[in-house]
This record gives sequence, structure tokens and C-alpha cells, in this order.
Amino acid sequence: MITIDQLVKTFPHRTKAGKKGEKTAVDHLSLDIHAGEIFGLLGPNGAGKTTTIRMLTMQIRPTSGRIFYDGKELKTHAQELKSLIGVVPQHVNFDQDLTVGENLELHARLHHLSRAERSARIRELLDYVELSEVVNDGVRRLSGGMKRRLLIARALIHRPRILFLDEPTVALDPQVRRRIWEMIRRLAREGVTVFLTTHYIEEAEILCDRVAILNQGRRIALGAPKALCEKLGRFTVEWETDEGRSYRFFPNRQCAAAFAAEQEAEGGLQIRPTNLEDAFIDLTGRKEGL
Repeated sequence: MITIDQLVKTFPHRTKAGKKGEKTAVDHLSLDIHAGEIFGLLGPNGAGKTTTIRMLTMQIRPTSGRIFYDGKELKTHAQELKSLIGVVPQHVNFDQDLTVGENLELHARLHHLSRAERSARIRELLDYVELSEVVNDGVRRLSGGMKRRLLIARALIHRPRILFLDEPTVALDPQVRRRIWEMIRRLAREGVTVFLTTHYIEEAEILCDRVAILNQGRRIALGAPKALCEKLGRFTVEWETDEGRSYRFFPNRQCAAAFAAEQEAEGGLQIRPTNLEDAFIDLTGRKEGL
């Protein structure tokens, strides 16, 4: 569905000494995203996640490298391929003076849907995201969760086959986040390819079929969340030290328990299944969002 081949993006940059140079935001990134999968792109702040999405969605041009959708290169088929893509941005960007329905109507017109098709599609999507009752409300009156669901509805107005979500649940409470998760799962079951970035490692672990981890613009890991965890060790022993939390990873609970029994750690010692955040920290040396 999506092939990214040696993608590079550099930006002009001045050093602390004031000399002109370049900063590499994405460094020879290659990926293959399969049709109908939920694919997550993870990395610390500044790793190149948003820059990658902006290149994939034609908001900026790569410095070098190639992007293909269904075997067609984006550079030479951009106009044709735009209809395949829906984008849910990180920041809410509705027309604040319009109602919920009017915002969807505007977007449907931009995609050249006929009057009858616009009306039917807007009703269908409002029902899909459970916002039918607020169709005539101004978007300013919506809660954060409602705005996120409306962003998804807007991105789906032209029936895209690929949906890009940049931090889709940022600043939402856990209950609302889980409603968005179920919506994303439903879209994938219906055949939509979902490509998302998130600072919530738990979100990626629960939702994604596969994830790629970026660090300083380079891909440093790729695989199913469970496989990345098991590569590190299925079980983690965690304890408190004067320098902070310490971790050791083990292939099974028996080995973890044997190690734990030998320790005299203060502050509590815990044996638990290894999670994707453990793998992320081990690979990048940083927690997500830092």
C-alpha cells in the first residue's frame, strides 16, 4: 500500500556560532506499510515523526527519496493520489464560525462531492462518529473528544483508503481515548490503512499491528509491539535505586523470579511483563515525549 524508499528531509540550520548549515530531520527512512494495517510511528520529540507525515501527505517535499502508493510514485502522480489520503492533524483547525454540519459540507465541496452525495455522506459520518445530535452546533461548543471525532469524520468525507492520524488522542481523558481507539480499530476492519503517530506508548501497543521507532531521523526498530518486547525479554524486574528506577529483562518469569530473590533492593521490587515503553526507552534512552 505505502512504500517509503530512502526518504530524506533536511532544513536550513544555523549553528550556535552562526554558521549556515543543514539539519537532517528524516535520514534515509525506508518502510513498507501493508493495506488494512494500523501502523504506528514512534520516537522522542524531534525524531522526525511529524516531518515524515507531512511528506507522506504532500504538505512538504522530500529532499530526496521516493514515496509510492499502490506502486505509483507520489512525485509523478500527486494529484491522482490525493484522493487516497485522509489526514487528521494534531491541532484542531476547523472554521470556528461554522457549525459541525457546515464544516463537513465545506470539506465535501472541496472534494467535489455532488449535493446528494454530500448530504448522505455527512449523515453517515455523523452517525459513525456519534455526533448526529450536534450537527447544528457551532464547533466552539464541542468538547475536546467531540472535536477529535469530528476531525476523523472530516478526513473520511471522500472515502480515503489511507488515514493519517498525527497524535489523534492528545490531551484527551482515558475514557474518550478508548472511544477513539475503537473507532480506529473499526476503520481498519473496514479495510482502511491507518498510519498514526502518538506520544502514548500504551496506545501504540494496544492499537498497532506494527510500529517503527525513529531516533534522530533514523529508523532504529520495526516490528509488532509484542515482538519488540520479546526481543528485549518477556519479563522485567524493576526496582528503585539512588539514581532512579533500574530494570533487568528476562526470557521467562522463572529467571526473573530467581534474579529478584537474590536482590535486596529498597523501594520495592516488581516483576511484570515487559511492555513497549521498556523497549522504547532501551532503544532511545528516553521516554516518549522527551
